Amino acid sequence: MSNSQNAGHGDREDDDGPVAHPPNDWLQWLRDQVIEENDDDDDDDDDFSGESMTSGNFPQFSDDELVGHGAGDVEFEVVIEELPAGYGEDGEGSRDDGAAEGQDAAEPHRRVVRIGRGRGGRPFLSQREFLALLRGQYLRPAIVDNDDGQGQRFSFSVGSPAEPKRFPKVPSDQGRRLMESGGFGIYDSREPGRKAVARRLLDRELGLYGPSGQRSNQGLMAQSMIPSATPEMVIHYDDPVCCGQFSSDGNFFYACVKDFKVRLYDTSSPYNWKHYKTVTYPFGQWTMTDADLSPDNKWLAFSSLQSNVGIAATDPHDTGDPYSLDLAEGAQGGNIDYVFGSFAVFSLRFSGDGRQLVAGTGANSIVVYDIERRKSLHHVKGHRDDVNAVCFADKLSPHILYSGSDDCTIKVWDTRSLGDGREAGAFVGHTEGLTYIDSKGDGRYILSNGKDQCMKLWDLRMAMSTSRFRELDPTAITRMREYEYDYRWQEYEDYQWFQHPNDNSLVTFRGHKVRRTLIRCHFSPPSSTDSHYVYSGSHDGYVYVWNLDATLAAKIDVRSATRAPSRPRPDRRHRLHPRHPGGWESLIRDVGWHPNAPMFVASAWSGPAMDGGTASLHSYNEGGSDEAEPAMGIPVNEKLEASLITH
Repeated sequence: MSNSQNAGHGDREDDDGPVAHPPNDWLQWLRDQVIEENDDDDDDDDDFSGESMTSGNFPQFSDDELVGHGAGDVEFEVVIEELPAGYGEDGEGSRDDGAAEGQDAAEPHRRVVRIGRGRGGRPFLSQREFLALLRGQYLRPAIVDNDDGQGQRFSFSVGSPAEPKRFPKVPSDQGRRLMESGGFGIYDSREPGRKAVARRLLDRELGLYGPSGQRSNQGLMAQSMIPSATPEMVIHYDDPVCCGQFSSDGNFFYACVKDFKVRLYDTSSPYNWKHYKTVTYPFGQWTMTDADLSPDNKWLAFSSLQSNVGIAATDPHDTGDPYSLDLAEGAQGGNIDYVFGSFAVFSLRFSGDGRQLVAGTGANSIVVYDIERRKSLHHVKGHRDDVNAVCFADKLSPHILYSGSDDCTIKVWDTRSLGDGREAGAFVGHTEGLTYIDSKGDGRYILSNGKDQCMKLWDLRMAMSTSRFRELDPTAITRMREYEYDYRWQEYEDYQWFQHPNDNSLVTFRGHKVRRTLIRCHFSPPSSTDSHYVYSGSHDGYVYVWNLDATLAAKIDVRSATRAPSRPRPDRRHRLHPRHPGGWESLIRDVGWHPNAPMFVASAWSGPAMDGGTASLHSYNEGGSDEAEPAMGIPVNEKLEASLITH
């Protein structure tokens, strides 16, 4: 290994082409050399000490600081010798038995791995790559040097071929037992046959198999009717759609859009929607974060990145302005100041009796607010980080509450004893922050989405007790990571995932991407799906539907289904992500499954820069085409007026 100051480099580029894998031994040698050189250094304040490297407590620098410390950048050059087949173990060349007479023995192939300054002074290796290199993790392909001395960057991944990453088993044995238990619909171990739905419809019409057989037949039909990718219609908005759900009776649908307007649609005829109301939210900051319907479906509450929550009537004849409730009013204890003078509300839910609102906040807290008295009853700092999600265990009861946080935990609360600030239990298993939690509504099962790209199913009976939680301190393992990950900007790498040693979840679901925003997950409804599935939106533009055993039941391409030609858009003063000329991006933030009909609505950020939005209606369609009028996939505006929509 050689060191040089301010060495020049060639262009840095990405290339997914195949490159020969470097051997493992040079990585250990590199680590030993770095440790040896630092051990010889008389500077006791050197951050790269041998002790810190061998213990795994690596310093956290920026990318520039990692490879450039002081006045100039440091360059490492590592020579890799790859011995060809037939080369002697003693290091001397040998000729294969089949080599032609007079042919020279193959010589070792030498390559150079150069780690140093890249284009514009940026390092060739990022922080995670550099730390992986020092730990002796297997890099494939590497940063290699061309014959002309110009460095090139190739695709990078971390892992060990001898020790592959052990993700949870699929199919999940525990999940299969849940499917067979009857608590998640009728279980049929047979693969669905061709024309299975048509056959079951015929059996139903003929009244075969008696009452119990008819119930089973009805459930199996509902399970078979998963909506397809081709949408019935696509509603286009000028801003991203933050969330959208059907009412519990299926009579209307609401869409909360980033322009701080809530659109309500009459869906009493599921295939013939009518726009009937738009509510303006005057107190919004930056974006709308969540919304929830009261148990009687008469009121809709919606939130933003500040403590004022709006409540609007869903009645089409009520044209009054929304009410505003300040959840910070009467709050006690601690510093609850946030960017806009109070605190952000990331999630909110009505209690089962409709008298209270419960919110998860950016002040690491859970707020319980009395709607009638217009007063905050409790402001409990029950987490170490933002509380991104709250929900009740039983939709008819106001007592058992769940909260999910960026501290990677889900906590269980009894609202009757919130005053002492002590949780009733906890769930542990996510290794990154929580984005959403949903209850099955039976007081037992809940579902969570996490920034570790996992969705998890939990059973209340397996919650960790408060005393056990404090004894183990299970969040310590996620508080002291050796890498930095911000899901708003960065890709999540497989090497970052690990099985939490205290994981008390039942099933783990993987495959979707949870990035940029708090993507939601849900249980499928009992009437239209027989409660047989769990599902989630995804950053890649798909809706993922899983069976309870973690096998994928459907992967629905919403991104392609909602694609539209581009049109000039007004310039935005703040654009956080670049536009993709001629491209179409889509991020599915929420999915609302109709409670009675085999259809769902995917609420998305969409467009070349994902600064527009769509709400696409997908229904079950066994065929690949439709001759009905109007044609499927028709684009409409926010008032459902059919026109040429060009985003």
